[in-house]
Amino acid sequence: MAHIALATGFLLFLIGLYGALTNRNLLRMIVAFTVADAGINVVIVAVGHMRGRTAPILDGAVPAAEAASRIIDPVPQALVLTAIVIGVGITALMLAYAYKLYEARRSLDIGKFMELKW
Repeated sequence: MAHIALATGFLLFLIGLYGALTNRNLLRMIVAFTVADAGINVVIVAVGHMRGRTAPILDGAVPAAEAASRIIDPVPQALVLTAIVIGVGITALMLAYAYKLYEARRSLDIGKFMELKW
């Protein structure tokens, strides 16, 4: 099951990267970056998964030494939760910039913004 999640995550990342590099529309580029971000999150969760392990909740019925060998590391999941929040914030910021650019130029084509090109 972990191999499927890894392959899916890498595929999502590659699709997002391809979309970001080939599209000229800003909204499509933002969606592509979001898809790539989701792919990275899936890869991190898949790498942190260990078959046969359980959540780190100790109830006292099992000795701590034995329970420690059966729990999964919660750090990858915590990192992914943090990455999701940061990704949503960055996506909102990119959408706000795209909206302001559309208001100023009435276009979302990245080729029309040539002021800073040499």
